Amino acid sequence: MSGKREKGQYGYRDYHKKIQLAKVIFGAAMILVQAGARSFTDNEAAKNILTVMAILSVLPTANMASPLLASWKYKTPDRDFYDRVRIFEDRGLVLYDLIVTSKDQILAVDAAVVHPKGVFVFLRQDKADVQKAEKFLNDTFQAYRLDPNVKVIQDEKGFLKRIQGLKPADGLEDDGSMEYGAGVLKSLSM
Repeated sequence: MSGKREKGQYGYRDYHKKIQLAKVIFGAAMILVQAGARSFTDNEAAKNILTVMAILSVLPTANMASPLLASWKYKTPDRDFYDRVRIFEDRGLVLYDLIVTSKDQILAVDAAVVHPKGVFVFLRQDKADVQKAEKFLNDTFQAYRLDPNVKVIQDEKGFLKRIQGLKPADGLEDDGSMEYGAGVLKSLSM
């Protein structure tokens, strides 16, 4: 899969890393160019302006680098995982490759199914605190006036079994909360 990826699409994590890395490299190059340009002028005012420009360029570059560093170890799941989940896309809105951040932890959500019966999140991370993750997501959903019915599952077989047991979402009544819930998850993601 090549081309632009949006939050929630398979391949987004790897795409996002490439874009962020390019921005950081560009920012670092601009800082070096501005600092190096000082040596090509004898005008003190121009040297001062170039120094200030280089200093002011550091903050935006650092702001782009910090989420990149935080998400560096989280890769897009293998294509086989995507193929196993993709067959259940009729069950609800399926989001892939999210990196949800809370105050306590970074959650690499490989897949999330938003269904009228609840939100089912697959989190492969071994070190994630599932109870804290569920509490954070349920509190966030409640703050956005959605039903706090988010379940975090770390076992892939259990996750697939759970979404396989859901009725197709297109046969159920939806008051728009599925789209809204998916939007909330995307807004929590880097």
